[in-house]
Amino acid sequence: MAQRVLFLCTHNSARSQMAEALLRQLSDGRVVVASAGSEARGVHALAVAALAELGIEIRDAESKTFERYLGQPWDAVITVCDAANESCPVFPGAARRLHWSFPDPSAVAGSETERLAAFRAVRDAIAAQLRAWLAEAAPAAESRPAQ
Repeated sequence: MAQRVLFLCTHNSARSQMAEALLRQLSDGRVVVASAGSEARGVHALAVAALAELGIEIRDAESKTFERYLGQPWDAVITVCDAANESCPVFPGAARRLHWSFPDPSAVAGSETERLAAFRAVRDAIAAQLRAWLAEAAPAAESRPAQ
């Protein structure tokens, strides 16, 4: 059975959306992944652009609230913003609760180029965190008996 991971952020518009799409790609489908927020504000156009640079298409992604996922079993629920971490310290159905703090690229002011650079930096930081996390989890998965 595939591992199930839920990413939470306040608006489910940038960081959690990027984390969801990146984990889906990096795990080659070995992980069932979703994202949500305490509010649904729509997917940020610069998050779409930053992922498109890597060949990841999220133009049709939907911004969702976490209520949709309450009561479902999750191997890991990971907050990717400090506000979500504070407002959602416990998530029912989560085997593990993790917090990875990433700056909010939506809060960056400046030109389109400067703002896109902020989204790229957060995208790359999330990807690096996911690669490290997957590498850490791989030995444990390999040592499990076949089912």
